[in-house]
Amino acid sequence: MSITSDLIRGHTETIIMANLYNKDSYGYEINKAIQEASDGQYELKEATLYGAFRRLEDNGYIVSYWGDQTTGARRRYYHITDQGKIYFETSCKEWENAKKLIDKLIGIGGKGNE
Repeated sequence: MSITSDLIRGHTETIIMANLYNKDSYGYEINKAIQEASDGQYELKEATLYGAFRRLEDNGYIVSYWGDQTTGARRRYYHITDQGKIYFETSCKEWENAKKLIDKLIGIGGKGNE
């Protein structure tokens, strides 16, 4: 069963920063990691991915640089900044709070109260 993009849309930047938290990476590699982690249930469209990179960079949460061209095409790598790590951690806490609230709301008078 695939995941609807509506459920994930507001968390795209957090998902990208999770991939950058411990190592620098480039667009294709991040998208591939997301596909693998979701067992193929979710894939970012290229426009969504690079739009998010642009927003994150404009806000100072990531920086980009060109990697070495030793093997194949030259790639633009992304690195999460200290400010980006703080934003990521805050976003994760917000997600946990939202998830708890949604679980409560879904359970009101419904299947969760059986």
